[in-house]
Amino acid sequence: MRVLVTGGAGFLGSHLCDYLLAQGHKVIAMDNLITGNVQNIAHLAGRTDFEFIKHDVTQYIYVKGPLDAILHFASPASPIDYLTYPIPTLKVGSMGTHKALGLALGKKTRFLLASTSEVYGDPLVNPQPEDYWGNVNPIGPRGVYDEAKRFAEALTMAYHRYHGVDTRIARIFNTYGPRMRLNDGRVVPNFIYQALTHKPLTVYGDGSQTRSFCYVADLVRGLYGLLMSGEHQPVNIGNPTEMSILEFAHTVLDATGSQSEITFVQPTDERIVDDPKIRRPDITRARELLDWEPTFDLREGLRHTIAYFKELV
Repeated sequence: MRVLVTGGAGFLGSHLCDYLLAQGHKVIAMDNLITGNVQNIAHLAGRTDFEFIKHDVTQYIYVKGPLDAILHFASPASPIDYLTYPIPTLKVGSMGTHKALGLALGKKTRFLLASTSEVYGDPLVNPQPEDYWGNVNPIGPRGVYDEAKRFAEALTMAYHRYHGVDTRIARIFNTYGPRMRLNDGRVVPNFIYQALTHKPLTVYGDGSQTRSFCYVADLVRGLYGLLMSGEHQPVNIGNPTEMSILEFAHTVLDATGSQSEITFVQPTDERIVDDPKIRRPDITRARELLDWEPTFDLREGLRHTIAYFKELV
């Protein structure tokens, strides 16, 4: 296949490019580099089966020649990013998705939307199944990301129902691995960086809030399975093993061998407003429809991730 990956220089997008190339496909990565980094795809430079286009997908997208698939991953994806770029985040989720779907319609190709577990907001059910409609604050600081993705899902389904575009929707849960940014602002790079630099690991509140961490290699395998399926309804892709943030802090300390202490701070940063108290995917649909489930143990995934971060600090 000849595949376009928007956001292809980002953390997830670059790993997806690697996976698609390994499957024998030709890949075009498109990114405006607001939060993406060409270093993530530098190892692909010069390959005849790979091309990079610097472009803002909220503007008209032109790609010469046929396409067999479009994977729409363009978007700021961490609180520190979408609070720094609230308007671009809303625009890429709305206008960018519209432009990407228009390209899929014009090229008569399949389309996969990278949605998020954030569409569930601060959930009132646990684990979160795909038929849960969520608990999102549309006017809170996180709403620029949550609602952009919810709108993107609605637009994707509208293009499927009205125009017959062959669409997929992946609801991606917390993912970690090499190529995350040190200043990403999310808990995995925060804790690893603090542990490696012998700084206290800062836990917001009492650390009882939970997350479910999926290693990036597992995630992209699930995304590819969804792309190659015929499923049009949303599918959760994530690791159902749930743990508290405090437990995760101890896991990082053990994995790094760090002597850092754990400090508890009261959340005052607006990044913490509407922060989900629980997060765990119900992956029943992924298991049944895609024959997929994660295989990487957290400690194995952390070993690869920590090795990457050691090169940066």
